[in-house]
Amino acid sequence: MASLKVKLSILAAGLMLSGCMQATTYEATNTANFKPRDKEFLAKVSYVKTPVPEPFRRAIVEYHRKEAPGSIVVDSDNHYLYYVMDGGKAIRYGITVGEEAMAWSGVAKIGAMTEWPAWHPTKGEIERLGVPTFVPPGPDNPMGSRAMYLYANNKDTLFRIHGTNQPEYIGASISSGCIRMTNEDVIDLYTRAKLGTIVVVLEPHHGDSPYNSQMALQGGVAMMQ
Repeated sequence: MASLKVKLSILAAGLMLSGCMQATTYEATNTANFKPRDKEFLAKVSYVKTPVPEPFRRAIVEYHRKEAPGSIVVDSDNHYLYYVMDGGKAIRYGITVGEEAMAWSGVAKIGAMTEWPAWHPTKGEIERLGVPTFVPPGPDNPMGSRAMYLYANNKDTLFRIHGTNQPEYIGASISSGCIRMTNEDVIDLYTRAKLGTIVVVLEPHHGDSPYNSQMALQGGVAMMQ
């Protein structure tokens, strides 16, 4: 029942947003970025490759905040991650985020990057989800095809940007606090990001999008100081 409610909420959000969608250039997956292991593992996934609702598909959009090109901004409220480019543009990806109580916000840097990571669940995840203490890399690992580990004040925040084996939840908030992308999208982001890349995770209820530009009017520079 909970799963059905999440899926219905995603559909409703998609229908509402599609009615006021700004001019958007959607980006198809560039398989040229896939390595041999990517192609091998992605061909073996057992999960259903549920299509991402149109408002959450990867797209090039106008970007009106003031973070520097090359930085990443996570808008948990609206389930978007932006990779900032030159010329007032950004690549916008749809994401799955944690429920508000499980979320993290602040300014971090990418402190480590891994292709096809293993999963080492936290004690809380093991107790809450009943998962094993270790899951090896592979096509159905919940960490997906890539992971970027967020560090603040030289310490691991324990939050990551990573792939997922549940693409049906892109555009939703579920019980895990990490930032999930489709495996194809996280490979794309991974090719653009680097160690030390600034990641701004906006606080709950401070999200910004083409449909709610209040934060854009405020600029956003303060978060980078």
